[in-house]
Amino acid sequence: MKKLIEDIQSTYESFQSEATAQLEDGNKSAGTRARKSSLELEKLLKEFRKASIAESKK
Repeated sequence: MKKLIEDIQSTYESFQSEATAQLEDGNKSAGTRARKSSLELEKLLKEFRKASIAESKK
């Protein structure tokens, strides 16, 4: 579970930096990378939810 949380943090940081680059600099390719990170983040958060539920049932 610790590895999963680290992956979520890393992916979020990547998303945040790319989204900022798109907003502040108008970098269109950064927007594409931010959208890709958001999809990956969504998958990781779903995985976290499953793991969290499994841990609470123990």
